[in-house]
Amino acid sequence: MIKKARFLAKEAQLRVKYIMEKDCIFCKLINGQMKANFVVETEKVVAFADINPVSDVHILIVPKKHIESVLTISREDAGDLVEMHEVAKKLVSDNKLEAFRLAYNGGRFQHVGHLHMHLLAGRSIQWSKL
Repeated sequence: MIKKARFLAKEAQLRVKYIMEKDCIFCKLINGQMKANFVVETEKVVAFADINPVSDVHILIVPKKHIESVLTISREDAGDLVEMHEVAKKLVSDNKLEAFRLAYNGGRFQHVGHLHMHLLAGRSIQWSKL
């Protein structure tokens, strides 16, 4: 009976994960269901301009794997996170950014339920818009 309950719980988790990924705008961009203009694409990560920028440079760096938020990161995701930061370093170097910020949003400040990092540079950032 306990094994069946565990199986059903795991099955329910997989269904929820499937629904979240199926409806996730970032997953749709990554898998080609929606048009995207990636400025960088690696095996694990994509980067593209934010459609509502809060600074002159506002790039989103997103793992291809659907990770819901910073609160759901696991040890298995370490490679994805390292790759995100490697992409950020490349973008900073390629664009000769002398001053920049890297930021993650969470809770009610995270508007898309797929982990992403903001690379911000240029004019003063309007934090109220983040």
